[in-house]
Amino acid sequence: MYILNKNERRNMRKLALNDEILLKIEKPARYIGNEVNSVMKNKNEVDIRFAMCFPDVYEIGMSHLGIQILYDMFNHRADVWCERVYSPWTDLDEIMRKQNIPLFALESQDPIKEFDFLGITIQYEMCYTNILQVLDLSQIPLFAKDRGNDDPIVIGGGPCTYNPEPLADFFDIFYIGEGETVYNELLDAYKEWKASGAPRKEFLERAAEIPGLYVPAFYDVTYNEDGTIASFEPNNVHAKRAIEKQMVLDVTNTYYPEKPVVPFIKATQDRVVLEIQRGCIRGCRFCQAGMLYRPTRERDLERLKEYAYQMLKSTGHEEISLSSLSSSDYSQLQGIVNFLIDEFKGKGINVSLPSLRIDAFSLDVMSKVQDVRKSSLTFAPEAGSQRLRDVINKGLTEEIILEGAGQAFEGGWTRVKLYFMLGLPTETEEDMKEIAHLAEKVARRYYEIPKDQRNGKCQIVASTSFFIPKPFTPFQWAKMCNKEDYIQKAHIVNNEMKAQLNKKSLKYNWHEADVTVLEGVFARGDRRVGKTLLEAYRLGCLYDSWSEHFRNDLWLQAFENTGVDIAFYNLRERDLDEILPWDFINIGVTKKFLQREWKNALEGKVTPNCRMQCSGCGAAIYGGGVCFEGKN
Repeated sequence: MYILNKNERRNMRKLALNDEILLKIEKPARYIGNEVNSVMKNKNEVDIRFAMCFPDVYEIGMSHLGIQILYDMFNHRADVWCERVYSPWTDLDEIMRKQNIPLFALESQDPIKEFDFLGITIQYEMCYTNILQVLDLSQIPLFAKDRGNDDPIVIGGGPCTYNPEPLADFFDIFYIGEGETVYNELLDAYKEWKASGAPRKEFLERAAEIPGLYVPAFYDVTYNEDGTIASFEPNNVHAKRAIEKQMVLDVTNTYYPEKPVVPFIKATQDRVVLEIQRGCIRGCRFCQAGMLYRPTRERDLERLKEYAYQMLKSTGHEEISLSSLSSSDYSQLQGIVNFLIDEFKGKGINVSLPSLRIDAFSLDVMSKVQDVRKSSLTFAPEAGSQRLRDVINKGLTEEIILEGAGQAFEGGWTRVKLYFMLGLPTETEEDMKEIAHLAEKVARRYYEIPKDQRNGKCQIVASTSFFIPKPFTPFQWAKMCNKEDYIQKAHIVNNEMKAQLNKKSLKYNWHEADVTVLEGVFARGDRRVGKTLLEAYRLGCLYDSWSEHFRNDLWLQAFENTGVDIAFYNLRERDLDEILPWDFINIGVTKKFLQREWKNALEGKVTPNCRMQCSGCGAAIYGGGVCFEGKN
């Protein structure tokens, strides 16, 4: 890949925003590009221009590993130039609308509407209004049906595409699964189509034939009188009946960015990230990622060591972090951790190890890499009682939690964070109160240490979020609570906290119920909720994941204006034979397995993890990963 030198960059670039605007807005560095390792090419020497978008503010988008991987992969092609774009913050949004400035890419500063593709990663439901903002400011028609040959192809990827239906009207294509597999085939098909001058529909038909690509316009949905889906059928011969999730089996020898772009300003995760594995062996029944990314696939230890050296050298970062859904389950964890500590700890490089189980090994490691006085430890029991932990298949006993906390306290830690969910299926008032009781037991464990060996008082912070049933989990059929019920549950926990003996050492926080209700609608919604999304955006909703910008009153107005019933999506349990909006996607894990796990949950039966025993989820169909460990 040819990268322009500084002089060539300077000669080519004219900033999209003038100095007057840049001096007026917060953090202008978000919009000027030209960061270290950003890729500059000559636009006249490429066939395809791809704008890669994270629909949130620069600092959050720059932390996203998936975009870093695809950015690197696309730019390795001589015929493609991939650039980045993020949601403008509210101050610039206002100026761009007033002055009619089209949204632009960071590298070239060119308008997005001049690109061939706009790829949007869809990470969470609360960014949906920001997706409309990006389309709107780019001056691209909001509805896919209104776009012509000169408009970019709008393609969505990421976890929320496993139920793409609420966004179906706004996207040309959804990419279902991991981006490294068929993007090259899609880009090749685009080059051919572009040269032919054929109508836009012909390219979409070609795309629909590629595995993992879903073109929503090529499907029709009908509904029963009760509002449930009656049928979901292709209306184009090129469209497949089922869309197959894309999966990289050999994660060691796939693309990985050795020179990630270094942000100008502090990003949410300002560090080198090593992805040690994909997937998770645990089968927590509330966890979507644990089902979507099956089977677990590990990266080779020696390759990870190479990446660590290369990425630290190319970025100048002073921290390196492991990325995984459950780092403790990586079979070479000891090897990678010891390597990082031995190689980098004495060279001013911090080592960060998230998502570890709190056991003797992890505590030993953390005491080596963290300043004990400053840090807190995190446990995620998710439920207060053992009964409810068995319902959700958490695989964590009170004994393990207290043993881990005890070892931590004896090692010098004084602060522990405990994460729980409220509103889980089968939950009782006693389960809620057990959250407070567990926090109390952890605090009590601290005060069992002799006074002369303690570091003052301990602080136990219990936080609760509200449960949202996600597609492709055993709980996808479950009902949610309404806002009032959630708040009542939080009050029950809060009152019980205040009644504990060590209440001065306990603190309790809970999540916003309004946001949860909204997430619930869009997590399991169908195409009909798209009109509510559009209406909310038109009413002024934006940056909904930011509490200071979230406007629940406008959202409720949008539901009322469009006649969409929140209760229909949130407050009813689905029948097992109901057609769900995402049933046309095949993720390997079978519906039969999810149904079995839903029944096991209601009976409080625990399912062992993938290394203990195969539970026949269906992911073995891919022919690799944990399903075949030791069988080769």
